[in-house]
Amino acid sequence: MSLRELRGFRERDGVSGRAWSALLLACCVFALGLCAVSALAPHRVWGGCAAAGYALAACCAGAGRGRWAVRCAVGGALVVPGVYLLVRGAGQSEVFVLERAAHHLVHAGTPYESAPEGVTEYTPYLPGAALLGLPSLVLPGPLGDARVWCAVVFLGCLGAARPPEGARGYGRGLALLCAAPPFALPCVVSGVDLPVAGVCVLGLALAGRGRAGRAGVVLGLGCAVKWTVCPALAVAAALLVGRARTRRARPRTAAPALAALALGACVALAVLVLPWVLVSPGVLVEQVFAFPSGHGRLATPAASPLPGQLLAGLGPAGWWCALVALLLAACGVGWWLVRRPPRTAGAAAVRLAVGLSAAFACAPASRFGYFVVPFALSCWAPLVSGRPTQSGTVRDGTDVSRGGRDLAGPTGHRTGTATP
Repeated sequence: MSLRELRGFRERDGVSGRAWSALLLACCVFALGLCAVSALAPHRVWGGCAAAGYALAACCAGAGRGRWAVRCAVGGALVVPGVYLLVRGAGQSEVFVLERAAHHLVHAGTPYESAPEGVTEYTPYLPGAALLGLPSLVLPGPLGDARVWCAVVFLGCLGAARPPEGARGYGRGLALLCAAPPFALPCVVSGVDLPVAGVCVLGLALAGRGRAGRAGVVLGLGCAVKWTVCPALAVAAALLVGRARTRRARPRTAAPALAALALGACVALAVLVLPWVLVSPGVLVEQVFAFPSGHGRLATPAASPLPGQLLAGLGPAGWWCALVALLLAACGVGWWLVRRPPRTAGAAAVRLAVGLSAAFACAPASRFGYFVVPFALSCWAPLVSGRPTQSGTVRDGTDVSRGGRDLAGPTGHRTGTATP
């Protein structure tokens, strides 16, 4: 994607304008289709508003007004439906699960109900997710909505993941990412997977700069929210190994960096997860692992027609087939990491996106919403690619990393309409 395409569609660049118009019209069709077929009111609201925004954006792109195209897409897909749903207090139940978990954490010392009577009382996230709901206890109305803070964490992580020496078109690339349906829809109606995507991006960016300890802490915080961040630790470790191999002028082992990565992750997990593992391990396993996978005391009503889940629905034999496919996919990505470890954060993001996509597709229990994580990774990678110094080394292996910065991001009065 060239900078010219990001900055505007000029009259003399009619081919690019037509291509972007076609892409925006495809987004419009998707939004209209979701509005027509979805049984969830928040999805229909988003579909109607986003379709209008994408249609206006397509017209602007065709007329060579690239900046207005981005503004219309962001306004229609994010601002208008987001404000409307926040004011109305409507959204998917993930939002209210986070807020209820925070309320229960403050008043009962645990984010989990000890004896949930229905699926709405389950918290299918690790204890760190309750931190995202804490603002709802102190800020009024929409300001404390968990969706807002999920988006803040996501955007804060992507902002902090900007290469220290800068990247041309990075800000406009983020705007295009935010306007895309895979990001805009979950941001407006739920948002719970956005912090996961953000910490994966930031963790790989820090590992690419050689900040192994900070990368471990960031990824550990993500693992304390959802277990789907765990593969990012393996990819970050491979990235640290790849960086060590590029330093031919000063060969060194990657062991110290790997130890710092592991220590940082363990510290975060020890603070946010270990206390509840020791106090109530049965409740945590039931709500975080058994319930979402369909093996809990109560069956989850959420379902997605993904290959692994379709196989699992055929019975025990199908479930084992899905598990074998998942293991084969994991082995394939693991071989890729060992055989050719990434040497830049962008390359690591591509590997993690491929691995997570394969895992989500083959897992016996998965959700379409999970794919926002590989989508964000695959869109972020081109924004930081093509810069030989982004990982802290130039082509001859000389360390040119700048000094690190302190990188940090911010961490039941409505009714939901869906389940996590």
